[in-house]
Amino acid sequence: MESLGSDNSLGSIRIADEVVEVIAGLAASEVEGVVGMSGGLVGDLANMLGRNKNLSKGVKVEVGEHEVAVDLFIVVEYGVSIPDVAMGVQEAVKDAIESMTGLKVVEANVHVQGVNFKPLPETKEEDLRLK
Repeated sequence: MESLGSDNSLGSIRIADEVVEVIAGLAASEVEGVVGMSGGLVGDLANMLGRNKNLSKGVKVEVGEHEVAVDLFIVVEYGVSIPDVAMGVQEAVKDAIESMTGLKVVEANVHVQGVNFKPLPETKEEDLRLK
């Protein structure tokens, strides 16, 4: 577990990489058009089985002393503008990390891993009948 931080007259402050991952994951998942985060095949399988409640799923960070680079793996909703959603994710993640940690985000790479199709509304047999 890497950590970053600073020293001052009162002591030192350390922020773990995992904290930055959780901040980025939560910020990305709140953007409209993002259905979820993709943790790869193994991570997605574990999540479906209920064994993985990882809030940093689909996020990889590289943290330096004062800078951070983030890779986000997302699934978007069908019908949205993928470039607009990706830019929204970049901005939300950058703002969240910079405001909460004081680190400068030098890269926020968004990888769209899939598109989620909404199920069609169920048509009842009664709706098809003429009255």
